[in-house]
Amino acid sequence: MLKTLILDFGSQYTQLIARKVRELGVYSEIVPFSASASRIKKEEPGALILSGGPQSVTARGAPLPDPNIFGLGLPVLGICYGLQLMGRMLRGRVAPSPKREYGFARLGVLDRGSLLRGVRAGSPVWMSHGDKLEEAPPGFQVTGGTENARLAVIEDRGRRFFGVQFHPEVIHTRDGMKILSNFLFRIAGLKADWSLGSFIERQVEDIRRRVGKERVVCGLSGGVDSLVTALLIHRAVGDRLTCVFVDNGLLRKDEFGRLMDRFRRKLRLKIVGVDASDRFLRALRGVASPERKRKIIGRVFIDIFEREARRLGRVRFLAQGTIYPDVIESRPVRGPSSTIKSHHNVGGLPRGLRFELVEPLRELFKDEVRSLGLRLGVDREFILQHPFPGPGLAVRTLGEVTRESLEILREADDIVLQEVRRAGLYRRLWQAFAVLLPVRSVGVMGDQRTYQRVVVVRLVRSTDGMTADWHPASPAFLARLSTRIVNEVAGVNRVVYDITTKPPGTIEWE
Repeated sequence: MLKTLILDFGSQYTQLIARKVRELGVYSEIVPFSASASRIKKEEPGALILSGGPQSVTARGAPLPDPNIFGLGLPVLGICYGLQLMGRMLRGRVAPSPKREYGFARLGVLDRGSLLRGVRAGSPVWMSHGDKLEEAPPGFQVTGGTENARLAVIEDRGRRFFGVQFHPEVIHTRDGMKILSNFLFRIAGLKADWSLGSFIERQVEDIRRRVGKERVVCGLSGGVDSLVTALLIHRAVGDRLTCVFVDNGLLRKDEFGRLMDRFRRKLRLKIVGVDASDRFLRALRGVASPERKRKIIGRVFIDIFEREARRLGRVRFLAQGTIYPDVIESRPVRGPSSTIKSHHNVGGLPRGLRFELVEPLRELFKDEVRSLGLRLGVDREFILQHPFPGPGLAVRTLGEVTRESLEILREADDIVLQEVRRAGLYRRLWQAFAVLLPVRSVGVMGDQRTYQRVVVVRLVRSTDGMTADWHPASPAFLARLSTRIVNEVAGVNRVVYDITTKPPGTIEWE
């Protein structure tokens, strides 16, 4: 099975490239941009992809690969920064663009003989760049362009070097999968011989080899990611896995009891339930910073896991349901990407952790995890539930987290989910939830002045959580939501609707 290696130059979309390649049935791995040509050669890949990145190739200290990668005889596809990098290193010319290009552009196709086979003229592509290629390197021909980037697609078919200025991996580029497919199959000659089934086999084998005869404790959050992690590890080590489900006081309405019953009765997991809501709320008292919240929650979780592990005897490994969007938003991993926010199970973990971490899903996106869960026997209703943040309602209660705020938010959130299901929207949305703001507004209720809390309603559509659009809900639906929340949730007199996309916003508010 030949694989594709993706050199990571720091793009937020790097893992999305890997995911799209895997969707096409080709196994892919991400490696640091600085990986030597000799290391890459030892991996015996069938193709290389150079990712995008946030920096300028003309800047001092810009990340550069080993120039010898262009002498390995491998087909290479450069994306955005990767195209500019290839152009500059192979004696082309890159310059700052007088007009930066972010968002949609229309691709003019000049030659469909290779990379652009089957791509329609005027096809929308997703741009995100400040520099552009002004002059192609010797041996390259220009096969596509946009109004602002004349050299948007370049090809050296003899050496099998290709570059695109846009991002074919994002859903906004309509013919992006055709372009990737052309590169992988027509140009690189690879075969579609990778699947999630083979991923399961490989992960089970890796977990068995790493864990050996040791024990594993897995923290269940109540969401899909941690449950799929537990089932994958259970397949590898059996009863040497103990799951710990902590009621941190930050769960949705009535969630702890309902999920404990599901985990024990339906999935037959060995599970310990811990009521630690008082401890979490004490630790969060007076804390408004979302970064501090995440770190505090991560620390308290680990303390509880360590305590439970001591009760079990010697436990060496802690399993977590970390997935790639958690990782890429929390800190740079392989390339020089920017931190967006710390996730409690990534950037929020304390120093000096006494466990070794097992995170078998950290290379997967949410939709891949869902598919994996179905393969592992989880019922579709649970798999298709909306994502819920690990820190729970703490990052949907902006400002200090108090019992009063949590009760208000729990009731408002429950109404949002009830109405979303009633309207038949649940399966069409990626997430639907309420956010409680740390502000009060003046209102009139029962002919009396009120000064109460503000609830935000957030409904978004997405395929992978890396980008998202707000849902254009009908006025009648929003009116019903607002009326119910104001009438039924004590302490709220105003409801607003969030119409922000990701980017520039994130799906969650904190």
